[in-house]
Amino acid sequence: MPAMKIRSFRLGMLRIPLKTPFKTALRTVEQVEDVVFALETEDGRIGHGSAPATAAITGDTHGSIIDALRHHLGPRLAGCDVSRLNDLTATIQGALIGNSSAKAAAEIALHDLWGQLHGAPLYALLGGGEPRLETDITISVDTIDKMVADSLDAIAGGFTSLKVKVGKDMATDIERMRAVHDAVAGRAVLRLDANQGWTARDAIHAIRTLEDAGVRMELVEQPVKAHDIDGLREVTANARTPVMADESAFGPREAVDLIRARAADIINIKLMKAGGISNALKMADIAAVLGAECMMGCMLESPIGVTAAAHVAVSRSATITKIDLDGPSLCTHNPVHGTTRFDASRIVLGDGPGLGIERIDGIEWLGG
Repeated sequence: MPAMKIRSFRLGMLRIPLKTPFKTALRTVEQVEDVVFALETEDGRIGHGSAPATAAITGDTHGSIIDALRHHLGPRLAGCDVSRLNDLTATIQGALIGNSSAKAAAEIALHDLWGQLHGAPLYALLGGGEPRLETDITISVDTIDKMVADSLDAIAGGFTSLKVKVGKDMATDIERMRAVHDAVAGRAVLRLDANQGWTARDAIHAIRTLEDAGVRMELVEQPVKAHDIDGLREVTANARTPVMADESAFGPREAVDLIRARAADIINIKLMKAGGISNALKMADIAAVLGAECMMGCMLESPIGVTAAAHVAVSRSATITKIDLDGPSLCTHNPVHGTTRFDASRIVLGDGPGLGIERIDGIEWLGG
């Protein structure tokens, strides 16, 4: 196979307005703002990666992501042969401590080029699978009337799974969830995401109250603080509804510890937490061995990173049984043109090589 050497890299910003403000227990966001990382090869091909700033979750800001890519990750990849994928992902992971979002952006761009090198879509090279997914959509925490209206709009738009954000105030959260459940009337699966907003005691009370009231939920996501593994295990042991770890599960090591401790029934994999595709695959494979389910999730991010996450999910569909890749659905438009289609709840991966990206509109390239 001919060599494909990386010649250079570029950094930019991609901003996409949201249809409506995204509100959780941790933050409110009005537009997607991703750092774009582009690797260019000697023969002119480009691999794209991206990362949002999620300081409240990963600790990463736009400044830290740009600095890590510009001074630590990009220079280490320049001049390297894309075919040495495993060596290069190890280089990325070992280049600096933390900085999982920057590492994810670098790995996504590298895997995009690796797919182009082999002339095949990434999911096919990672293990194959049916290139179609169905995602839920997030219902932001808000007034009860607004959340009910948003839920009904989502169902009218073709979504059959709703991820309902709560975690502001337990008593009101219970009323929010009951109101959405009653309004939906069995037309959509409900997932409750407390975003670390409750104590273990409050979480158990809230979940049991909802269960006893006949509110059926597919799962409850991250009810307690990320570091409160004992509390998470207590909630899992005392709830009939499956509990999913999100912020508690950054990478492979946490996945092993959580599953073995029976602290969660489901692990939420996100490329930005895991530091990229290589660790996301490890997390899915660990869960498969230990008999746990996974969700493939995303931050509030552009279709670049979400496309990469979709390829990983397709390649591990036996274990990644739940999909929360609604970032593009929340945006006013999709500036990424290529073979992947985001159509409301449906995600269809095309046969383009790598991530199948042909062009991206509106990138503001950074100098330096």
